[in-house]
Amino acid sequence: MELTVNGARVYAATGGRNFDPDLPVIVFLHGAGLDHTVWALPARYFAHHDCSVLAVDLPGHGRSEGAPLTSIEAMADWVVKLLDEAALGRAALVGHSMGALAALDCAGRHGDRVRTVALMGAAPKMPVHPDLLAAAEANDPLAFELMTSWGFGPSGHFGGARMPGSWMMGGGERLLQRIPDGVLHADLSACNAYQGAMAAAENVTCPLLIVMGDQDKMTPARAGAKLVAAIAGAQQVTIPACGHMMLAEKPDESLDALKTIL
Repeated sequence: MELTVNGARVYAATGGRNFDPDLPVIVFLHGAGLDHTVWALPARYFAHHDCSVLAVDLPGHGRSEGAPLTSIEAMADWVVKLLDEAALGRAALVGHSMGALAALDCAGRHGDRVRTVALMGAAPKMPVHPDLLAAAEANDPLAFELMTSWGFGPSGHFGGARMPGSWMMGGGERLLQRIPDGVLHADLSACNAYQGAMAAAENVTCPLLIVMGDQDKMTPARAGAKLVAAIAGAQQVTIPACGHMMLAEKPDESLDALKTIL
């Protein structure tokens, strides 16, 4: 499905079903340097279980046009414009990593447009290691290696892919290699600079779930727990033996977690 937001073409996968705005809508927001394909399993599941799905490519990512957005706040405002273009009053937001910050900020500042939020791999702050920022700024392939090395937990490093012969870390690097120069640096810089998570958390009034990997090095579970504590009624699910790239490492467990709130 294609939409136009801010004059640029936006691609959104619909989970293999025609988009029906009369059904409950879920918008999926990917992490830094990634695209809609990370949501293949949950998007397809919910699209075939009485929901409509928009697994979007953010500007400059995947099949979407435009320059990458340079702040988390801009991403949150972009989500509202996406809802406007799709003629949607409210939607559930599901975000991973950078997308989780955007979903949280949107729920905190545009609460009338958000009915439910699920944050995967989220923390009040997401500082980015200077070596990773420098490599991304130089468009150095080292950035892809660092992200996958730090992003995957035991399953990614030592095997554990459900499909025989597949390689999670290699697949993760290949996905990052597809992005245009400058996009990863813009994404990581936005995460590194964002300071509004706790303020947004205090303003969230809709049901909210935080999904954490217990071996996440990029957004440790103890940091995600601070967001849970700041949001009245927030739920949390911790996935054992799982790093930051939970959608690839533990796809079934990630889907099961999302089912608890969507």
